[in-house]
Amino acid sequence: MAARINYLTQANASVAIGATYEGRDPALLERMLPLVDYIEVTLETISEVNDHEISLSNEIMSELKNIGKAAQIIVHGVSLSIGSHEGWSPTYLRLLDDFLEQVDVAWHSEHLAYTKVDGEHLGIMLAMPKTNEALDMVCERVSAIQERYKLPFLLENIVHVIPDFPSDYSDAGFLNALTNRTGCGLILDVYNLECDAHNHRFDIPAFLSELQPANVRELHVACGIEHNGFLLDVHSQLTRSSTVELAQQVVQQSARNAQVVVYEFMPEAVPGLGHNAIAEELGRLRAAFRN
Repeated sequence: MAARINYLTQANASVAIGATYEGRDPALLERMLPLVDYIEVTLETISEVNDHEISLSNEIMSELKNIGKAAQIIVHGVSLSIGSHEGWSPTYLRLLDDFLEQVDVAWHSEHLAYTKVDGEHLGIMLAMPKTNEALDMVCERVSAIQERYKLPFLLENIVHVIPDFPSDYSDAGFLNALTNRTGCGLILDVYNLECDAHNHRFDIPAFLSELQPANVRELHVACGIEHNGFLLDVHSQLTRSSTVELAQQVVQQSARNAQVVVYEFMPEAVPGLGHNAIAEELGRLRAAFRN
């Protein structure tokens, strides 16, 4: 487990704090609500299969509806597959339609990635090629989503698992072009940047110097494990000081447009972390990001 750390240095701008919640753990939710401003919900993990059809869990939906004004809800998808050449997932859009009919949402987001090829699910997210053709395709889909839902829509950078396809853009240049053309916002997962730096010698300072920081509306912090020399993006640990410091740097550069820092952890990690440690982590993040 990552070493315990005290986050005492505050970012210059006050930023809200959020946390993931996947339902069926009311004791954890009760501990988190006084410490967070936002609850991040992933529709795929709060869904279940009934009569061979995927639908939102009524039990978890009742929990989320009972949050009331204690925290705002943001939706973060994992299976839209906005980068698949043959089209995105209609199942995900149906789940989102159903969720938005029942719960007020501040904004929604997805990963800038593809999860299926020729209709076959890969079981993993892969980064898109940064080509003009891919940019045109994603911009068209982002515009369609914005027209359909009339809500702010954000896209998140993901970890690079395989070598990049020959590109027309740098990583930051692709994100800049995407946001400039569509007006969508960005989620910057700073732990993903650290994974890429560790695994592929990704140049974080160069990336941040090129990225237009005002487009960053949300940040994610998390921590995984190192396996066979690779840093893995599995949200199972408490955050490292380097991750928080990097997030603070981005907040300071974002011209006060960054609204929330979300601590992400998988529900499978909760027994090992414990409710107390998660609550303490959220308290430390509040001290680091809220004036």
